[in-house]
Amino acid sequence: MSSMGFTLGPMLKTSTRLLRLLSLLQSRRHWTGAELCERLEVDARTVRRDVDRLRELGYPVQASAGVGGGYRLAAGASLPPLLLDDDEAVAMVVALRSAASSVARIEDTAVGLLGKLDQLLPARLRRRVGALYSVTLSLGQSQESPDVDTLTELAGACRDHRLLELDYSDRGGRASSRTIEPLRLVNSGRRWYLLAWDRSRDDWRLFRADRIRSLRCGGGFVPRKFPEDVAAYVQRSISQVISGEGLRVRVRLRGSAETLAPTLPPWCGVLEHIDDSSSLLHVRGDSAEEILALLALTGVEFELIDGAERVAQLREVAQRLLRGLEPPAG
Repeated sequence: MSSMGFTLGPMLKTSTRLLRLLSLLQSRRHWTGAELCERLEVDARTVRRDVDRLRELGYPVQASAGVGGGYRLAAGASLPPLLLDDDEAVAMVVALRSAASSVARIEDTAVGLLGKLDQLLPARLRRRVGALYSVTLSLGQSQESPDVDTLTELAGACRDHRLLELDYSDRGGRASSRTIEPLRLVNSGRRWYLLAWDRSRDDWRLFRADRIRSLRCGGGFVPRKFPEDVAAYVQRSISQVISGEGLRVRVRLRGSAETLAPTLPPWCGVLEHIDDSSSLLHVRGDSAEEILALLALTGVEFELIDGAERVAQLREVAQRLLRGLEPPAG
């Protein structure tokens, strides 16, 4: 009995340490031997021995010597068990549920994976996840949700710097063929965008992923340096494309751009600084109704300074709204 007690203790300790080592290797691309020794509270010889044990179990752990050397978990022939802490497990469940309604043709896969995770989650985590979704209503998948295969192909082309031939439809339904150099995929709510250099336009363009009808990968290209912050450019492009089609007006808002920017919905228009008490807003819409709706959403007083030819249309819509608010006669 004493002999069994002596051998089981070290075995359990070693197994726990191996799981901890595997978790560390999965959490970061590269670890030095010294870092692993410190995290595991063991010496270098024990780390090397544990790495050998992981290799025997089929985990492709790569080691490099010299300055900057260390350990990394390489891609293997099969998917190894993934070790997640509590927050990571909850984040994965939440992300999968969200993806099921924001990316087309991924719902069945996401639901199947959620079923597997639910069986593995401890009770305390199931309660955390269940509390969130017991009070959450999903409106289902948007018609603007891009296809999962399209997203993965776009991501691969961005990563590998491969040219893309697109059959694309603009917001008016007009079809065109484009040759582009993809740079970055961007997600905003349920919409996905591709930032790319359009060779036919000789300029940077933003493409809606759900409007890509077909795509074909071509040869490689040398990536161009984007001239500004990607996030700022995409946000500005999503907010309003001033050079695009539709009705356009400019209004002076009461309040500085710095004061209004944090609360002004980005889809209302492009905000510019005038002075400390006022700012300029460029607004574009497909109709007078949309223009008025965007102006109303600003929540501040405004003055029309450009777009006088639209005043008659805007007034007609505004008067129709006012008539609807009048009390019934009699």
